Amino acid sequence: MNQSITAEEAFAQVKKMSSKERVKFFSLIAMNAFKEPDLGHEQVFGHLKEDTFSANEAAEYLEISISTLRRHVQAGRLKPSSIIGRNQLFSSSELRLFKQKLNKE
Repeated sequence: MNQSITAEEAFAQVKKMSSKERVKFFSLIAMNAFKEPDLGHEQVFGHLKEDTFSANEAAEYLEISISTLRRHVQAGRLKPSSIIGRNQLFSSSELRLFKQKLNKE
């Protein structure tokens, strides 16, 4: 017999766990969900090749704060691919190159 629960029920159960148990739980999920250790950029982000990222998404992708992202833009080190109203959009290919530069520093 296959039992299943809804996402809401699973979340309710996780909230009841102690913080120590949550760490164990999510560690088990991570170890089992990501068994292939050598995933390349293309395997993880290939489906986003032509997408644009908002400033918040770009900062998350680059693993920097939004204020640091804004400083890079103001300094001209990173340029948005387009601006719609007050929103800046960044191409995934430019973000990838920029992230490589950041990792070399």
